[in-house]
Amino acid sequence: MRYQYLVILKKESERATDLLSFLLCLFSALCFSYVQARSKKIDYLPLLATAIIIGGLIFNLIRRRHRQVRYRSLLLLSAVGWIAVTPIPWIAAVFIILFFLEAQTKRPLEIGFDLDRIVINSLIRRRYAWTDLSNVVLKDGLLTLDFKNNKLLQKEVADDEDEDDADEEEFNMYCRQCLSAAAGSQLPA
Repeated sequence: MRYQYLVILKKESERATDLLSFLLCLFSALCFSYVQARSKKIDYLPLLATAIIIGGLIFNLIRRRHRQVRYRSLLLLSAVGWIAVTPIPWIAAVFIILFFLEAQTKRPLEIGFDLDRIVINSLIRRRYAWTDLSNVVLKDGLLTLDFKNNKLLQKEVADDEDEDDADEEEFNMYCRQCLSAAAGSQLPA
């Protein structure tokens, strides 16, 4: 859906997600190596899984300097390894959940403003009517949503390089018009 205004918020949890994914994949590789070391025969599956995971982690560490890294494939490989290699395959469920959540945590949080509602695009999309709010302000890179039920949402806005973006004054005037329209007057054009 297209919104009149779309505000992209600054990411906060990307570094923590990367660190958790890295440590869990490293732990998996170490566990697979341990299973192979305890085995009486040579099994190439744990060795292959360990080598691929360690190689992927090193590749991500090198690549991290230049661009955003993803651990999804390594988390999925770790899940398969926990199922195929270890005697405790239920741990794979944790890695499969993290496989799906990793993309969600790296996606920028967006708040769309339209004439009839505000939509916060998170894991579970939340919609609010203008009548639920008492004030909306964007000032000095900080977006504030003041709800009528005394709930306050304040988030820092991501830095944009686009010059065609609307300025704070224009956005704040649009929000004032939508709030007053929700209170009973006309919708803005």
